[in-house]
Amino acid sequence: MINKLFRKKSIDEMLKESSSDAGLRRYLSAANLVTLGIGAIVGTGIFVITGQAAAMYAGPALTISFLITAIGCILAGLCYAEFSAMIPVSGSVYSYSYATLGELLAWFIGWDLILEYLFAVSSVSVGWSGYMCNLLSSLGIDLPSHIIQSTLQHSAADGWSFTGSIINFPAVFIVGIVSSLLLAGIKQSAFVNNIIVVIKVAVILLFIGFGLSYIDTGNYHPYIPENSGSFGEFGWSGIFRGAAVVFFAYLGFDALSTAAQETKNPQRDMPKGILISLLICAILYIGVTAVLTGIVNYTELKVDAPIALAIDHAGKGLSWLSPFIKLGALAGISSVVLVMMLGQTRIYYAIARDGLLPRLFAKVNPKTGAPQNATIFAGIVSGLIAGTFPLDVLSEMVSIGTLMAFTIVCISVIVLRKTHAELKRPFRVPFVPVIPILGAAICIVQMVSLPWATWLRLIIWMALGMVIYFCYGIKRSRLNDVYREVLLKKKKP
Repeated sequence: MINKLFRKKSIDEMLKESSSDAGLRRYLSAANLVTLGIGAIVGTGIFVITGQAAAMYAGPALTISFLITAIGCILAGLCYAEFSAMIPVSGSVYSYSYATLGELLAWFIGWDLILEYLFAVSSVSVGWSGYMCNLLSSLGIDLPSHIIQSTLQHSAADGWSFTGSIINFPAVFIVGIVSSLLLAGIKQSAFVNNIIVVIKVAVILLFIGFGLSYIDTGNYHPYIPENSGSFGEFGWSGIFRGAAVVFFAYLGFDALSTAAQETKNPQRDMPKGILISLLICAILYIGVTAVLTGIVNYTELKVDAPIALAIDHAGKGLSWLSPFIKLGALAGISSVVLVMMLGQTRIYYAIARDGLLPRLFAKVNPKTGAPQNATIFAGIVSGLIAGTFPLDVLSEMVSIGTLMAFTIVCISVIVLRKTHAELKRPFRVPFVPVIPILGAAICIVQMVSLPWATWLRLIIWMALGMVIYFCYGIKRSRLNDVYREVLLKKKKP
């Protein structure tokens, strides 16, 4: 039994799978990977989470939070770059863990990745809904309140309660549209994403450039608001909690690694895509945060559409930019939903291919090259969660799932350097083990900074995952066939 739990998937077998012509199609170039990375990273982090994190945790010092997070992400990104070039298969850190840490821990992190991408799609969709409703309202179209809010709400004092709304329909709508696009195939999805990325980066640069003239430096005082008396509510503890929450904003490069098996030259292009997109997005995030908290006092930013609020706050001088910002935000957030959904479906595909989830999720449409059952399932579940739960709960769940994944991939680099030193590494993390240890440490510190309620939800989710593994996965694993062959060989005289 113990041997089964820690059995490892052969790296040679993974490499054979990655070079196979069956299943997923190789279409993505280095440029596609960079735009996919920007498409995933630049979205809800700028257009939604920034305002809430400033209002609830860090104030104007959220720029420091983004800088801390950027450093941690770059360190983790170097580790992802080494793995994605060395083992260019779908599945991201799940696949890497299967080769280094064994099946049980691979399932553990795979289940964590499902949490990460499932709640990422849902939370970004809620942000899209906020901007869509804001845009429609500015055009004189007000949707009924019972179809634009989440069904549930949560507060530390009162716990869970019903809002009176039936469902957040716009959030469900965008999930359905993106799912339909992904069913058409990776080529079409990448083309649409490229167009959206150009639009949203142009809009962000317009906001930064023109917004500089409307900054009120008084909004920067105090730059680090005094702690309220509770850990994580302003002060330096608030900066670190803010960093933990906005870690979600950098999730895109993680999703990028799930597309390794659909990249033309993953050994060369995956590191470029990950690191270049991370660097560009870190600069954009810090710039937007500085302008946003300069235009609007941080105490007013606990809204679903903070940049739209800043444009309205600036008055007539920036009113001409308002429709462009709102349309750019909608387009930008749509691309985040697209890439997060792409990552989610590829995780289902990878785990099902190994037998730990039902094999129907590994079925690929021969015409489009898309894992159709995984995409349909992901769309249904993500839509239900997006329509039901509030943004603050969803974003914290994504952050803790992401931080755990990053921690494990940093540790796995050190393990694999010791256990498989002979493997060809087209890209190597410099200064091992220092950089992986620093990356893991920053992630762990930010996990500790998250509220206990978030940890409790993670524990419940992971406990559910363990039940599924021991009741289903361990019996259906493809490695059982290998295990039986070994036993037969031992029995033969």
